[in-house]
Amino acid sequence: MDTVDLLLHPVRLRIVHAMSGERPLTTSQLCALLPDVSKATVYRHVGLLADGGLLEVDGEQRVRGAVERRYRLHRARAVIDADTAASVSPEDHRRVFAVAMATLLAEFNAYLDRDHADPAADSVGYRQHTLWLSQDERAEMIKAMRGVILARRGNGPAPDRTRHLLSPILFPTEEPPPRTSGEQAEPRR
Repeated sequence: MDTVDLLLHPVRLRIVHAMSGERPLTTSQLCALLPDVSKATVYRHVGLLADGGLLEVDGEQRVRGAVERRYRLHRARAVIDADTAASVSPEDHRRVFAVAMATLLAEFNAYLDRDHADPAADSVGYRQHTLWLSQDERAEMIKAMRGVILARRGNGPAPDRTRHLLSPILFPTEEPPPRTSGEQAEPRR
């Protein structure tokens, strides 16, 4: 399977999310982080991600006669690059979006199912905002948002940090205004 196919499954995408932060985890630890997913399912998808090169073995130890592996996310392999994203069909975009939404819903439900989930105290947000943007304003906003996110993306686990899931979604909800003569089409991102 290629990277796109590997990431196009809600459980595998949740495993990739859980592995973020350069922390090595065993499959047992992943099962604890995904309590709503059966152990057999987690083990099967960890195997697929490892076989596909998205997870790499970080170490092994014997536990009760069996070999337990610690895995680490191979971050460079767990990315769908801009060229790949630009080359997919509208139907593929529908599939990718559906998996992203299914993953988001599963992650949110797992959060709410925790004993002490407190959306207000945890500053949980899921607002939707309608923005009127020119092409330049949109590009400026995306650049600013990327800067904010990338400045924190390298943060690893620490005693004072909790893993959060941030899912920016942006798309036009209306047809763009007609271009006047002389205007060029905006390049795809």
